[in-house]
Amino acid sequence: MKNITILGATGSIGVSTLDVVKRHADKYQVTALTANSNIDVLFEQCLEFKPEYAVVVKADKAEEFKAKIAGTAISNMTVLSGADALITVATLEQVDSVMAAIVGAAGLLSALAAAKAGKTILLANKESLVMSGDIFMQAVTDAGAVLLPIDSEHNAIFQCMPANYTAGHDAPTARRILLTASGGPFRTTPIDQLDDVTVDQAVAHPKWSMGRKISVDSATMMNKGLELIEACLLFNMTPEQIQVVIHPQSIIHSMVDYVDGSVLAQMGNPDMRIPIAHAMAWPERFDSGVAPLDIFGVQQMDFEPADLQRFPCLRLAMEAISAGGIMPTVLNAANEIAVEAFLNEQIRFTDIPVVIEQSMAKFSATQADTIEHILDADQQAREQAHQAIKAL
Repeated sequence: MKNITILGATGSIGVSTLDVVKRHADKYQVTALTANSNIDVLFEQCLEFKPEYAVVVKADKAEEFKAKIAGTAISNMTVLSGADALITVATLEQVDSVMAAIVGAAGLLSALAAAKAGKTILLANKESLVMSGDIFMQAVTDAGAVLLPIDSEHNAIFQCMPANYTAGHDAPTARRILLTASGGPFRTTPIDQLDDVTVDQAVAHPKWSMGRKISVDSATMMNKGLELIEACLLFNMTPEQIQVVIHPQSIIHSMVDYVDGSVLAQMGNPDMRIPIAHAMAWPERFDSGVAPLDIFGVQQMDFEPADLQRFPCLRLAMEAISAGGIMPTVLNAANEIAVEAFLNEQIRFTDIPVVIEQSMAKFSATQADTIEHILDADQQAREQAHQAIKAL
């Protein structure tokens, strides 16, 4: 029996993780669940899975949650609040695995703490790795932690790597990664019509059910840009060794090209329970609850190169990883602010890359040598992004 903490339990990844846990109650026990403010969903989850701890980051919501559980079957559960509480439940001695599924920079410190504590980290928060890069990977190595990627593409790559492969190390016979992308909802929309994209259109992903921020990132292809940066770190490859491939059917989740000419692909229905179950069962496998792939129903699969004119956010991500240092941190921070502004209807869809590019222009690629330096760069980039938004 393994004990698991789920950081970001009320989001789509957290909900899918709990679905897999429920199918394998003989193998996994939930120790802690966390939410930012969605106490209604968290309450139902806690009633079903009865964790020892619940974290509600926002203090006022935490007080509401305490009142909500009073007199119920979970009234004795320990309820914590604040960002530090995320670190507490990620590093509990009895916890074996940590699902890091908090969206954005908010998930960095708790995921990093889990790495330093030597936990098995199921990494669904790509921003943690994008921001802290070598620091995160070094923490994994130093503490003997196990890092298993949850993003469908990175999990696919991991599955296609040689037997006994360890994240962050060389795979000498793997010469190239083919990182697939659906192309999002605007893959074929005329470029001159993208100025008029609405929030509802941007969050309506054609294949995946995701949160609003990630859905917008998919529509701009920034999600793929962040994944490219993450893939460089997870698989110790250069940006030149990673090719983004538009694959609208989302059946092949990524591929690895080997020196002998073999290309290995991982396929499956577009359901996040597949990579979650793979990582939870690793190095074995168990049922994810996902229906078998109907290969005859697929009929055809299409592939095309990514258009950097249509998707300037992908170009900016390539520039950030090539520059190195704090630039991936700056990219991520500016993107979070720009996407938030778009979701609040303060800027247009096509303004998102403009805000990011203007923010990046204010920084040089100084070394990202300490977590304090990274957090400082993150804050400064957010301020620059706010200024860029005001100037639009």
